[in-house]
Amino acid sequence: MFNNPFQLLKEYPKQIRLMFYGMLISTIGSSMIWPFLMIYVRQKVDMPLTQAASLMTINATAGIIAAMIAGPITDRIGRKWVMVFSLAGNGLVYFFMSGAHSYLAFAVLMTFSGSFNPLYRVGADAMLADLIPSEKRADAYALMRLSNNAGISLGPTIGGFISSVSFAITFFCAGTGMIIYSLLLAFFAYETLPKQVEWPQQAKMVLGGYTQVFRDRQFLSFVGAFILAQMCATMIWILMPVYANGIYNVPESQYGFIPTTNALMVVFLQVFITQITKRYRPLIVMMVGTFFYALGVGSVALGHSFLGFWVSIIIMTVGELILMPTASAYAASLAPLEMRGRYMGITGLTWSTAAGIAPILGGYLNDNIAPVATWYGGFVIGVIGIFWFFIISRRQPEVQPSVLVE
Repeated sequence: MFNNPFQLLKEYPKQIRLMFYGMLISTIGSSMIWPFLMIYVRQKVDMPLTQAASLMTINATAGIIAAMIAGPITDRIGRKWVMVFSLAGNGLVYFFMSGAHSYLAFAVLMTFSGSFNPLYRVGADAMLADLIPSEKRADAYALMRLSNNAGISLGPTIGGFISSVSFAITFFCAGTGMIIYSLLLAFFAYETLPKQVEWPQQAKMVLGGYTQVFRDRQFLSFVGAFILAQMCATMIWILMPVYANGIYNVPESQYGFIPTTNALMVVFLQVFITQITKRYRPLIVMMVGTFFYALGVGSVALGHSFLGFWVSIIIMTVGELILMPTASAYAASLAPLEMRGRYMGITGLTWSTAAGIAPILGGYLNDNIAPVATWYGGFVIGVIGIFWFFIISRRQPEVQPSVLVE
């Protein structure tokens, strides 16, 4: 039996509902600008795509460092204020970005943005795992994705029209959404860090505990394959707007419907799909999801108009619906209670790692071979990811989620 998403939401604690609606508010704002960020940068600073894409590498590198720190902090200090700090900081970055006019200014702001981003993600993933028992986590992560994508279904469409008039207004809306959510958490959320756990000595150290994580071969194998899948996604999200606009003259006002399509599919299909996929082995499910990622990024090479790029996002979104909640629940199941923040932090930085590598690789293929070579390269990466998930699914035992007293 498939539950209505809002009926499912009522079964969870009030704090989950606060996170659900707060994320909706912040994502409506932030998604008004991020699909068009590379277009904005290239308008302000005339540079080759490889150099423009290097800003995403800077952002991602800062994100990797921040995620490594965020895990131990959320394990030791708590989840709530890490999330508040992240949202407020990102809101301020959006305010300042509207006034940037040089590569250096963008680089500094992208460094700050990359540093703030993982803090919320790690804190929120750990908070959700604190609040929800293991057997219900896949559905809970699916609901959080539904909220995020409900915001995205509105933001880019609105932002595409506003950006064609004034990017400054879209940056202001993005920052305002983040600030509002940070205030909601600050005043209405409570800390969920388990207090009764006997912490190992290394887990008490702010930067300690990663030795155990990096010895977990099962977890690291999953992370490696997941990064490859994420590289396909980052190529589409970061480089396809520039490709569609610069090569085929797809305007921002029209392109905004592409991320909106992705978001609407998640809103209407995510819970339904997750209730099917959670019946099967996680690694096989993630292999199937990566297949659609590879197909989606490869299909961009065949697109020559809005319709072609729209079909590519539909294909990739099918993979996203299959892969993402399963990956979050799988990582949480592997994590010992006292290391949950660290494990979710490493899982979260897969996006930062992918965003640091894929755009600059795609930019290099664009500038030195041909624009279409970016998408052939993305397809190859996705195929490698498919085989990686298949191999580790044959070698690893079925995950048995830890029975935790929380």
